[in-house]
Amino acid sequence: MIRFGYGTNGFANHRLPDALDVLADLGYAGVALTLDHHHLDPYADGLGRRVAKVADHLRALGLAVVIETGARYLLDPRRKHAPTLLDDDRGRRIDFLRRAVAIGDDLGAEAVSFWAGIRPPHVAPDLAWERLVDGCAQVLEVAHGLPLGFEPEPGMFVDTIAGWRALHRALGAPDGFGITLDIGHCRCNEPDPAPDCVKAVAEHLVNVQIDDMRRGAHEHLEFGEGEIDFPPVLRALAESGYRGLVAVELPRHSHAAPDVAARSLTFLQRAAEGGRT
Repeated sequence: MIRFGYGTNGFANHRLPDALDVLADLGYAGVALTLDHHHLDPYADGLGRRVAKVADHLRALGLAVVIETGARYLLDPRRKHAPTLLDDDRGRRIDFLRRAVAIGDDLGAEAVSFWAGIRPPHVAPDLAWERLVDGCAQVLEVAHGLPLGFEPEPGMFVDTIAGWRALHRALGAPDGFGITLDIGHCRCNEPDPAPDCVKAVAEHLVNVQIDDMRRGAHEHLEFGEGEIDFPPVLRALAESGYRGLVAVELPRHSHAAPDVAARSLTFLQRAAEGGRT
């Protein structure tokens, strides 16, 4: 049975405990928790106490969790998503990802997800690749069995499944370095249909994000507003043996988060049953 979750970056206007309560009440099985200044800030005082409190809350609600690391301005208030693993000051990103792993371990997370970032114009491709491989290796050093899900992201230095495969090989194909697959990205950016993308990476799949999207347009849409046929995608996930969370990724819908989350779960449950969507 597919376990649906919802990304907390789609609840940016809610306190984290309130967001967790809403999602549990709606019937979600888990959350994709984006560490951010307002949601379990890894740099604020009293981190250990706050992590323990969130862990207790998740456990009380019966919610599973994966850790997402795509906060826009957590590390730099002036540069979106910066610094990345490719930047000159990439050490701050590496430190953040290592903190995310530690938090994920304390929360009993099923995976920690991250991406490459956009290559700065002054950084040559070869140097960017060297920095990316080295940065991922440093995060792997502290993972200690907690699965890492690297996400191919449209517009970033690694933007396709093929790019993830190259990075996996460059790292020596470690078991702990899996893939985060965003179903919307498959429609936006991959040459193959979304169900085929699922099948292609099934053995390495540790985290799934789900949303609707159109070919060539990196815009996370509510279900039914894009071009994806979801019953075959969910059938491919079920048949692949994937048992992790399938978390709704709608980061620009916080203004109506409870209603959007309710509609999304109804849609996905119907699609999982093979019904019309």
